[in-house]
Amino acid sequence: MATTTDAGPEAPAKIHAKKRPGDLVFSGTALGAGIIILAVLAAVTIFLVIESIPAFTTPSDENPLLKGQTFLEYTWPLVFGTIWSSILALVMAAPVAIGIALFISHYAPRRAAAVLGYIIDLLAAVPSVVFGLWGGLVLAGFVQPFYVWLNTYLGWIPLFSGQVSATGRTILTAALVLAIMVLPIMTAICREVFLQTPVLHEEAALALGATRWEMIKMAVLPFARGGMVSAAMLALGRALGETMAVTMVLSVSGVVTFELLTATNPTTIPANIALQFPEAYGTGVSLLIATGLVLFVVTFAVNAIARWIVNRRAEFSGAN
Repeated sequence: MATTTDAGPEAPAKIHAKKRPGDLVFSGTALGAGIIILAVLAAVTIFLVIESIPAFTTPSDENPLLKGQTFLEYTWPLVFGTIWSSILALVMAAPVAIGIALFISHYAPRRAAAVLGYIIDLLAAVPSVVFGLWGGLVLAGFVQPFYVWLNTYLGWIPLFSGQVSATGRTILTAALVLAIMVLPIMTAICREVFLQTPVLHEEAALALGATRWEMIKMAVLPFARGGMVSAAMLALGRALGETMAVTMVLSVSGVVTFELLTATNPTTIPANIALQFPEAYGTGVSLLIATGLVLFVVTFAVNAIARWIVNRRAEFSGAN
């Protein structure tokens, strides 16, 4: 018979499951991978901070790249060009990516969807230098007459005003190349999110008499909102850090302007580092590293905002 005390029956002893060697190896490997990621991120941050200190402590007259400017005056046009070109690329790529993802997931026949998905994934494997060559040698000349048309008939809009570039190498051309580069990753993420929409939600909307587009608007898009935002922010992060494509397409001037069609264009931080680094020395190298630190902070902020937006939608799931 089980013995009891005044406090009640004795609690059964806990049984500890024996950990197998495979479980220990797997958990240790996962923990080590997480620690490595944090260590690499910390190492990069420490390197950027330490190497950029001379750029802040040395007088601007002694820095060969500042030429009498302050750090803010030198960096602000670069930050503007980086964010401006990336936003333009995202505005052009997002609707196309969402449309392609919806076509693959809900409209295209299975074989056509598989082929189109393979082509989109293959586009992501093209090196950025190839996009840069194509943008500078082919796309710029192809779109230049269209820029003239925009300036002629829509020149009253500030974005399309000014003297049109004769070469077509403008911030808009660079944004077009960036949009094509970020299109595959955004399309792939949106496609997977759309396919995860609960089938019961879709069937319920169709059973109530909704058309296919109404079903997508009521069931698919609300469910995938967080995933679409995450895909857009990931694409924005890719555009912010792109170097060679912008360097080979854009004719840079280092100014702050919203005009899209002129030869006077802002440049981006990665492109400026790629152009200036071979001839930089001393505190000039520290200045370029400091601009890299600014880009690191901007990219980190973009990803943090994306994570915050996605977490706000985390409570909405197929189980609700």
